[in-house]
Amino acid sequence: MTKEVRKTALAMVAGGKGILAMDESTGTIEKRFKEIGVENTEENRRKYRQLLITAPGLGDYISGAILFDETIRQKTADGIPFPRLLEQQGILPGIKVDKGAKPLALFSNETITEGLDGLRERLQEYRSLGAKFAKWRAVIAIGDAIPTKACIKANAHALARYAALCQEADITPIVEPEVLMDGSHAIEKCLEATAQTLASVFKELKGLKVDLKGMVLKPNMVVSGSSCPDQATPEKVADLTVTCFKELVSPKVPGIAFLSGGQSDESATSNLNEMNKKFKGQLPWKLTFSYGRALQRAALKAWNGSDANIKAAQDALLEKAKGYGKAALGEFE
Repeated sequence: MTKEVRKTALAMVAGGKGILAMDESTGTIEKRFKEIGVENTEENRRKYRQLLITAPGLGDYISGAILFDETIRQKTADGIPFPRLLEQQGILPGIKVDKGAKPLALFSNETITEGLDGLRERLQEYRSLGAKFAKWRAVIAIGDAIPTKACIKANAHALARYAALCQEADITPIVEPEVLMDGSHAIEKCLEATAQTLASVFKELKGLKVDLKGMVLKPNMVVSGSSCPDQATPEKVADLTVTCFKELVSPKVPGIAFLSGGQSDESATSNLNEMNKKFKGQLPWKLTFSYGRALQRAALKAWNGSDANIKAAQDALLEKAKGYGKAALGEFE
């Protein structure tokens, strides 16, 4: 491991910039394409992703882009590899390396993320393709008698093993423990599960000697369940999230890039903005965003599968990215 992983981590959370998650699996992008009536072919996926990363000036608001295995190997219509194109935009290329959340044996309704087998070799290949950072997502659900301690520990340990392998390969890990917002639970339940998860993750990271200065944390915000009748205000989300993280996230971590986790674009903006506005200058780490749907939703709709709409789609993406960039500074109006 070199100083490069630390340098990359700092660049990923540079002030007023966030991370574009465009690492949807082929199955997930199919769902998104279906909504706009576009056929899920490799060429359509390539065209759509080219549209995103060629948006003029995207690097003003986006520090890094997380790619899928197929995407990191793709090129523009005139033959420029996507990772090189991103670097020309001043954006760091990253790669999703996990193989998805699978049922956790003997634990109903809980999952474990797979993909550690062969990861060392895959990271070497991704590094040769231009990846500067990687991402691994653990999924923690809230429900009757879940999450269990066993599920949290298993996922935290896998995240730490992945992070150690990344740093060994000179790749900066995004550590993503996501407590899902699916459900009708109150915000307090999310707070409890998030606190348990973060405590376990940092214990495992320490145990496996992961350099906390050379990683980025990508967690959920502490929010009400998506179908909870009592939705917490941005003020409450900001207070509970920041209080929880101050207690459990090491000050060595350079930045926290929140996932949107299915929040509406408005909530994803106002919650992040409120945290940065209220706690300006009081936090050891940067608070920014690593959004997928919340950044792409408007662009995908505007594109609608037609080349004639590329500019409109790019404008929609840039508008969202600019707004979230302002929220990352606490300056969104």
